[in-house]
Amino acid sequence: MAPSSLKKMTGQKLVQKYIEIGLAQDEALLMDEYGKFSRLFESRGAIEKELQSRDGDQRRILLGLLTHPNEQVRLNTAKATLAIAPAEARRT
Repeated sequence: MAPSSLKKMTGQKLVQKYIEIGLAQDEALLMDEYGKFSRLFESRGAIEKELQSRDGDQRRILLGLLTHPNEQVRLNTAKATLAIAPAEARRT
């Protein structure tokens, strides 16, 4: 995912894409598709980096995903928000 396309996306669109990536990663792990998982990992990292670069470090908008029904989405979110919300991330 190109960084320039991420810059054009709203925070909510980025959160939705983040969820989609987490769900796809979960599926890739279940199907032993490690190459796909790795590519998705890079895309997820790009979203995290984009949110972090926005005014006020907007990774906070991911905090609602700490209670997402999918374990992979929760894990990704906990890792992404550990620096800004350590207690909530560790609890998850």
